Amino acid sequence: MDDKTRLYIYAFLSRVFTEELDAKALEDLRNSESLLETIGEETHEWFRTTDEVALAEALNVDYNSLFGINNHPIESAVMDSKNEILVGLQNPVMQFYFSHGYDLNLESSKLYVPDHAGIEFGFMQSMISAGDKKAQAEFLHKHLVQWIVPFLVAVKPMADTPFYRDLCDFTIEFLLSDYSQLVDEVGEVDA
Repeated sequence: MDDKTRLYIYAFLSRVFTEELDAKALEDLRNSESLLETIGEETHEWFRTTDEVALAEALNVDYNSLFGINNHPIESAVMDSKNEILVGLQNPVMQFYFSHGYDLNLESSKLYVPDHAGIEFGFMQSMISAGDKKAQAEFLHKHLVQWIVPFLVAVKPMADTPFYRDLCDFTIEFLLSDYSQLVDEVGEVDA
């Protein structure tokens, strides 16, 4: 997969995990037949046969149930047995961002933690733009692949809409494939 496609997919994942889809995002997605087919056949069919108001309402309820009320797509919460969320420099993700020159300004974000899935996908997008494949592989190895894969496996059965069920599978398959491709290019990553 070329870097332009990878960058687009990470931007898409950052957007869909950050917040529920607004009218513009829903319209963009509805008009992207190839993306809907890539996410999953059930999602493609559901978008094709469901009116926009019903889609928006179902997606809004499902997003907030999956990623706001019942679960939190935050690395430190998932990886910590006490479900504790780490902020500031005590968070290993924040240390990784700083060591790779990533300037994270949470004040301008709706997300208040550095290790939210939306921010981590955005970081990958930024690293692809910078062209640092070793750092991309290292970040996937130490962070995203470690926690988001088991998190999405656990969350998928709770999803009520085809979109979020298929998104869980799509995200897992994409990340594992992307990590494998990066390791092929840069070699094994130090633990």
